[in-house]
Amino acid sequence: MQQICNYIAKWMGAIVLIVAALSIIVPTSLAWISTWVINPMLGIIMFGMGLTLTGKDFKIVLSRPKDILIGCLTQFIVMPLLAWTLTRAFSLPQELAIGVILVGCCPGGTASNVITYLAKGDLALSVGMTAASTLLAPLLTPLLVWLLAGTMVNVDTTGMLLSIVCVVILPIVGGLLCQRYIPKMTHRVTPYLPAFSSIAIALTVGIVVAHNADRLMTAGWLVVHIVMIHNLLGLGIGYLVGRLLRLQQPKRVALSIEVGMQNSGLATSLAVMHFASFPLATIPGAVFSVWHNISGAIVARIYSRMMDKK
Repeated sequence: MQQICNYIAKWMGAIVLIVAALSIIVPTSLAWISTWVINPMLGIIMFGMGLTLTGKDFKIVLSRPKDILIGCLTQFIVMPLLAWTLTRAFSLPQELAIGVILVGCCPGGTASNVITYLAKGDLALSVGMTAASTLLAPLLTPLLVWLLAGTMVNVDTTGMLLSIVCVVILPIVGGLLCQRYIPKMTHRVTPYLPAFSSIAIALTVGIVVAHNADRLMTAGWLVVHIVMIHNLLGLGIGYLVGRLLRLQQPKRVALSIEVGMQNSGLATSLAVMHFASFPLATIPGAVFSVWHNISGAIVARIYSRMMDKK
């Protein structure tokens, strides 16, 4: 069973891509599942994240405040501004623009920790930045979405804050409590969490794509290009910031990956909950979920080789 789970986690990018392709070709395969299922699934993924976090991860935030501050500032300045700039440069329709901005304003994704590990980057820093940006998300994500998309659509910042607390923060706290009070059970299930999260992410992408297959066929390639540019620029700028600040190579790698890889599942969830009248707003998050696993695998290989040479 453990080998099967390891295999699923290893090939997460391919699995997500296959499910997305199937959802486009045969939308009825997953269209029968309501999009509201996305919120509980994201909550379960965040619960799993809470099960894997330890006191050491939070100590990193306190013991390395300078590194964490650099990461969070870069995360919440570069990615939102890149998203807004791309929506203007490509004259995106309102629905798609909202979705791209949502992706840009979300915190770092948990997959960034796995990619940082494979890239031989500073894993402790990556985990610390993910934890810090996730804790800041209830305040910063609604505020940034309001600043960048408030002129296009009414943004319910209070509702969005509560949604992030319910879907992200509370499940993480629940995971931490389980780890504290039922450690034996937590230890038994932890090895299976990466595979479970991979399946949940694939289903999330598939459900969104299946419900918007027709619209995706008309605007899909434009969204794919913008998502690719957004992600690659985030990876590049994150590394450049680390280089300009003369951080060590492992820290540059962690910063690059943490900045470039967003919590696209949260972006999709927020689009479903708060922008239901704009169905296409869910598409950028789904496309990002597919693409960043592909780009993550590629940059992990590149960075790993760079580290080997050094």
